Amino acid sequence: MTTTPLHLTIVTGSSRGLGAALVAQLLQPGQVLLGIARRSNAALQAQADAAGVPLTQWTADLADPQPVAEHLAAWLAGFDASTVTSATLINNAGVVGLPAALGQVPLPTLTLAMRAGLEAPLLLTGAFLAATSTWPGARKVLNISSGLGRRAMAGSAAYCAAKAGMDHFSRAVALEEAARPNGARIVAMAPGVVDTDMQAELRGADAAAFPEQSRFAALHAQGQLTSAADCARALLARLQRADFGADPIADIREG
Repeated sequence: MTTTPLHLTIVTGSSRGLGAALVAQLLQPGQVLLGIARRSNAALQAQADAAGVPLTQWTADLADPQPVAEHLAAWLAGFDASTVTSATLINNAGVVGLPAALGQVPLPTLTLAMRAGLEAPLLLTGAFLAATSTWPGARKVLNISSGLGRRAMAGSAAYCAAKAGMDHFSRAVALEEAARPNGARIVAMAPGVVDTDMQAELRGADAAAFPEQSRFAALHAQGQLTSAADCARALLARLQRADFGADPIADIREG
């Protein structure tokens, strides 16, 4: 596609919240970006065009992830691998679902949470690793996990399960890639408590159905949420560290 060395970054859930903040901060010379979300972000596209940074936005529903993963594999096949200095996949998209006890959540809502939160990152990671397996540049996968994948919370069984699964498949992939020449480095990173639409959903939930509602409301009221921009900055800094991938399970708050 180009003879100029480039840094390729793919971000899911890129149209708003943390995903949009990541893309905005990646609009730098030498970057080529792909955003995948249910909607495109016109403001981000305008920023990218003004900066002269290639940004492609796919509107796709990650509740049906196989066609998206197949599309990603085909898209990556169009690159001249010798020009790609680094290739990074950031699996950021996720769905909290209805904050309520498992038996009170409609089955389609549970299906959406598991497909978007676990099946999609698993398939996209598989497609990314297969398509870039012979690329000479550095390859990284950053999975945006959650403390709730490591600590259960009532009223969020599907989200907890999706994030716990993300953590564990990251561990398995790290073992696989460590045995390969130029293996990819993968980390499931808990980003802390970030001021996003997901947080608004949790603090706006029915307290009778979601026992933790008051805690999330208090975090917001007390100004304890990290901004999406600050979190994105910390995540991108961690991606650039030489020890990225040394431990496949990490928390941005633990340095």
